[in-house]
Amino acid sequence: MTARARPADLPTTTPARPADHPTTTPARPADHPTTTPARPAGVAETAPARQARRFDPERRSRIIDATVDVIAEHGVAGTTHRRIAAAADVPLGSLTYHFDGLDDLLAQAFRRHAERMSRSYEAAFDAVADREQLIDAVTDLIHGDADADPRDWAVAYELYLAALRDPALRSVTESWMRTSRSVLERFIDPTTARGVDALIEGLVMHKTLATTAGATRAETREIVARQVGETP
Repeated sequence: MTARARPADLPTTTPARPADHPTTTPARPADHPTTTPARPAGVAETAPARQARRFDPERRSRIIDATVDVIAEHGVAGTTHRRIAAAADVPLGSLTYHFDGLDDLLAQAFRRHAERMSRSYEAAFDAVADREQLIDAVTDLIHGDADADPRDWAVAYELYLAALRDPALRSVTESWMRTSRSVLERFIDPTTARGVDALIEGLVMHKTLATTAGATRAETREIVARQVGETP
């Protein structure tokens, strides 16, 4: 018995691959190298440049001033690290770098404000030479003519309220009051100076919080004159 012959239309060998279908991988184009280009001679490998650190020697002081501004606008209750950092234009981390915490920062801000107010207070009496000039200077302080405005007093009242709750801040208020009395004691006795100092703060508070017209300048001057008393 013999094997059946394969039909003529079924070839026994694998058809040849067409000429347009090569069996090898095409060569990589000349403009697409397979290796990393060599570094030019004399050029050393360097790490990416680090951004230069901002030179800001007044940053700490600016943060304290910004804290005073935030207290004036938002009060102690609304004073936060983020608001202070935004007002001072510094990164948030600068606050924890320069200060021990928010309480420390508030204390520094209140101390800065008290020192500034004390300088203005003292300057208001630079030209005082007699009783009448003293009365005028005190009247000017009460009526806001001595480089203090409602914003300054708003921060002062925030300090008083904070000191009621935080005894550590009372050293700031006590130092401020002591400085004010020492200025007045250049012209009047210590007991009278204590009364005049309290009178100034009380009348300023009344004037700041009043919703109706308060004492006129002439009335205020008369009140101060009575407190100062006659020249010994």
